[in-house]
Parts: sequence; structure tokens; C-alpha cells
Amino acid sequence: MIRHIVLIRFRPETGQDVIDAIFADLDAVGQHLPGMGRFLAGRSESPEQIERGFMHGFTVDFASWEALAAYQDHAEHKKVGARIVAAAEGGMDGILVFDLPVEGVDPC
Repeated sequence: MIRHIVLIRFRPETGQDVIDAIFADLDAVGQHLPGMGRFLAGRSESPEQIERGFMHGFTVDFASWEALAAYQDHAEHKKVGARIVAAAEGGMDGILVFDLPVEGVDPC
């Protein structure tokens, strides 16, 4: 399984309604893709408070690298991705992506 982790530093003027809509639209992409599992998104509540401005994020579990590639290539993902870039502070500089292979966990 691959855990796709994305952290976002949204521009201060980006409203919670916009952020919620972006996360809902990303979650909906999974309805069209086999191999895309659990989607979780939200705002950091870390007691450590070392987010460095990356206060929002999401994770998506994928059954394989191929399933992750299909997600990355999907037209709806690209549309939502463009909205994230537009809403992120500094564009791509406000986004951090980390893909973690995880052994022995069911992605769905």
C-alpha cells in the first residue's frame, strides 16, 4: 500500500468553505478509481505546533504505485490540484507531498 500525504499552507484569505470544497472534490475522485482507498483531510491539531504554516492536509491510501499514478493522471484530480495550487501560499511552494510505502495494511 502507498500512503499519499499532502500538506498545504493555504493563503490566509482562503476561506474554510473553499478548503472544505477542495477536500470533498478530492475525496470524490476515488469514486472513479479502483485502488484508491481511504481519504482523510483536515486541519492540524498537533499539540507540538511545529506545522510551519502547513495547517491543512490530507492522506489517501492506494493499493499500488499504479493506482497512485492513475490518480495523479485523472482529469478530476488535475482540476482539483490546480485549485489547490491557486489557493496555496506561494503556489507550489505552499504544498508538500510525501508518498510512503506501507507494508501489511489494507488500503480500503
